[in-house]
Amino acid sequence: MTASYDQLLESLQQYGQEHVLKYWNELDELAQKQFADQIENVDLAELANLIEGKDDEIDFADLAARAELPPAVAVDGSGADWSLDDAREAGEAALRAGKIATLVVAGGQGTRLGFDKPKGMFPAGPLSDRTLFQIFADRLIATGKRYGVQVPMYLMTSEATDAATRKYFESNNYLGLDPSQVIIFQQGTMPAVDAETGKLLLASKGSLALSPDGHGGTLRALDRNGCLDKMKADGNEHLFYWQVDNPLVALCDPMFIGHHLLAKSELTSQVIRKRYPMEKVGNLVQVDGKTLVIEYSDLPDAAAEMTSPDGGLKLWAGSIAVHLFEVAFLIREKNSDSSLPFHRASKKVPHLDATGTPVKPETPNATKFEKFIFDLVPSAQRAIVVEVEPAKAFAPIKNADGAETDTPELSKKAISDLHRSWLESAGATVNDGVTVEINAKFALDEGELAGKVEKNCVIDADRYFDV
Repeated sequence: MTASYDQLLESLQQYGQEHVLKYWNELDELAQKQFADQIENVDLAELANLIEGKDDEIDFADLAARAELPPAVAVDGSGADWSLDDAREAGEAALRAGKIATLVVAGGQGTRLGFDKPKGMFPAGPLSDRTLFQIFADRLIATGKRYGVQVPMYLMTSEATDAATRKYFESNNYLGLDPSQVIIFQQGTMPAVDAETGKLLLASKGSLALSPDGHGGTLRALDRNGCLDKMKADGNEHLFYWQVDNPLVALCDPMFIGHHLLAKSELTSQVIRKRYPMEKVGNLVQVDGKTLVIEYSDLPDAAAEMTSPDGGLKLWAGSIAVHLFEVAFLIREKNSDSSLPFHRASKKVPHLDATGTPVKPETPNATKFEKFIFDLVPSAQRAIVVEVEPAKAFAPIKNADGAETDTPELSKKAISDLHRSWLESAGATVNDGVTVEINAKFALDEGELAGKVEKNCVIDADRYFDV
C-alpha cells in the first residue's frame, strides 16, 4: 500500500530530507502515488550513513608494493594443474548438465555512440548489422544446439533501458530464443545528493534525481527479483557474467568454464595481458592471500612498471569485466554490506533549485553512490584469473568512430579479423581488403567451421556466413 503524505513526511523528517515534498500539492493523484513509491524505495537510513560516513583511506601504493599476481592460468594452459583438454571436457560436461546460466549487464544507453537506444540494440555485425543482443542470442542458440540444453540468459536493464529492451525482445520473437529462456530484470537506483549539504536533489517536482546503482548492484537486483532462487531451483550452479558492449565475448566458452570448475573457484575472471604498464583496465592482483582489483587510476606508476624475472610486467592481469560466479557464493554474499560497499562519485546532476527552477550545472555539484561488481573478488574463498587473447575475446564498443579506442569500426574489424583467421585455418584463402563475418549459428568456433568450408576456396568479396 502506498504511503500517505503524513507517513512520508514523518519518515523524511527523521533524516532532514522533508524538503522533497515541497511541491506535493502541485502533483495530481497519479504523480503523488508514483513519487511516494519512489521515496519508499529509498533506504533513508542507509543513505544517511553514506552521507555522514567517510570512505576508508586506502594506501594503494602500499597495496601495490605488496601485490603479486593471483592464481592465474595463461592462454597456453600454464599455471594450471590440469590440461587444456581436461578444462574443455569439464566445461562441456557442465554445459550439457544445465549447470550454466548467463547474465548480460545491459543498463547503458548508446549516448556516447550517438545512438539514442539501449546499447544492446546497437548494430555491431561487420556485414550483417546484427545488434549486440542478436550476436549474443545467436551464440546461446548455437551453444544450446551443440550441448542439448537451453542456457538461460538473465538480462539486467536500467530504468533508462528497461521498457525499450523488453519491447525489442517481444517484437523480435526473442531473437530466436525461447521466451522462457530470457529473464529480464531491472537494476536498482540510488538518489543523488547535494555535495555540500547532503540533501536529496529533485529532478522534477515529482521525482528524485536518481541514477543506476552501478554494475555492483547486480547482486541486489538478482536477489530482489527472485533470480538467485530461480537459478538454484533450475539447477544452475554457475553464472557467466559479461557486459553488453563486448560483441567478441567468448560466451559460454567451455575451456573457461572448465578452468573455473577444476580450480574449485568461487569467482573466476577473464583477463588480458596488459600491453603497457598504465593501460586503462582494472588490475587483478593478490595481496596477503586475497585477490582484489586495483583500478588503473589508483595504481601508482612505480607499481605498474614493476617487472618479473622474465622482463614482463609483474602485474599483467587486466580485467575485461567477464566473470564466472558460483551461484552458491552469490547467495552467501547477497546480504553482505562489506563485500559490495557503495563508492562515492562527484558528478554534474541536473536538478531543481530552491525556487523550483531547473538547473544544469557546469561543474560537479552532487554525490552519486554506486557499487562495483569486482568488489566481490576479495570475498571469494578461492578466486583465479584466466588469460584470454584480446583478438579472440575483447573488442568493446564504447566510443563513437573517430576515437582512438573501443569504437564500432575497430570492433567490427576485430570480428572480421577473427573470422578471417578461422577461415584460413580451415584452408580457405581470404583476399586482402575482404570483410568476413560468421554467425555463431553457422559455426560456433574454429573447429566447427572446418567441416563447413571447402578447402582451397578463395573468398574474393565480402561474405556473411549465415544458416
